[in-house]
Formats: sequence, structure tokens, C-alpha cells
Amino acid sequence: MTANEKVTAFINKQPRYKTALTKLRNIILKTEVEETVKWGMPVYTVDNKNILGIGAFKNYFGIWFYQGALLKDQHGRLVNAQEGKTMAMRQWRMESEEEIDEKMLLLYIQEAIVNQKMGKFIKPSKPVRKTPPIPQELKDRFAESKELAMSFKDLTPGKQKEYIEFVDAAKRAETKMARLDKIAPMILKGLGLNDKYKKSS
Repeated sequence: MTANEKVTAFINKQPRYKTALTKLRNIILKTEVEETVKWGMPVYTVDNKNILGIGAFKNYFGIWFYQGALLKDQHGRLVNAQEGKTMAMRQWRMESEEEIDEKMLLLYIQEAIVNQKMGKFIKPSKPVRKTPPIPQELKDRFAESKELAMSFKDLTPGKQKEYIEFVDAAKRAETKMARLDKIAPMILKGLGLNDKYKKSS
């Protein structure tokens, strides 16, 4: 089955919005995009880059733009389907075929194509690595040695996290103290807990 046949099959499985989705598809195919299927849904690409897709849900059908946040959206049609989670993608939701405005849709699609050709895209932000709370036993060591406290502060968040988890993982107080004795000289040297293993690998 070709991509076009898969899209046709997808649309045929949406009896409520079959006519509307077909109309959307025909409008989209008036542009230079390539039709394909990804994640079981019709997707339209330029230079193998995802530009937009179409789909149907319980109460609406619509078109989504993978880099929709970059569009001017002069008519205020786009919404963020997952506020706080999705940075770039935007949806244009419709409930009836009468809402399909070919001229307006083509303006949005052409803008999305131009943005792609110009290399415009929103880069996903990397999740911030949170450093866990410093164990009390380690805080006590810092209180005894300002040099140790400053050396720890100068470590990368990743190295700090390794030391914190190493101390935290010890169940018995004696084990915690032994681990603190072990890591204190390493911290003063600016080393990470697993640096020796990383260098040898």
C-alpha cells in the first residue's frame, strides 16, 4: 500500500469527518508538500521535514503545524494542544466542513513551507537537571571546612549530584561517614566520583 493509499484508508475510517478531511487533503496537495504517513496519521513534508498533518478526534478534526509557533497566525486560529509540553506544534481545530477556509489555509501552509526552507525551527529545550538536596552529613562537613564547601560549589551539577546520591545511598551512619571520608579529598581536587572510570573507558 502506497502512502497515498494509506492516507485514503485513514480518511475512510473517519466516517464523521470523511468529507471534511478529504477537502483538507485536497487543499494541502495544491502546494508542493509530499504526502506520507507517520505514527498512523497523514503527514505532509518538504525536503523530508515534517510541515503539517491532519487528523480527526471525537469532537473536532483539523490540521496541525509542526512549527506552528513560528507562524504569524494573524487570524488567531492556532492553539497549543498541550500547553506547557509542546513548544512548537500548533493545531487549527474545526468542527464542521463549513469552517474550512481554503484561501486562509493556503496562506498558513505556504508560510510554514517558507519557514522550513529558510531553516526556521524551534529547538526543543533540554530538561533542567535538578540537583537533589545536600544530605545533612555533607552539610556538616562543609561547616567544618569552607575549602571543601567551595570546592563542591565549583563542581558541575552532574558531579555534585553523583556525590549527593553516593552519600544518600548509604543506609547506616557509619557507612555515610566512611563515604564522606573517601570523597572529601576527591572534591578538594575538583574530581567527580566516577572520573577515573570515565577516563579508563
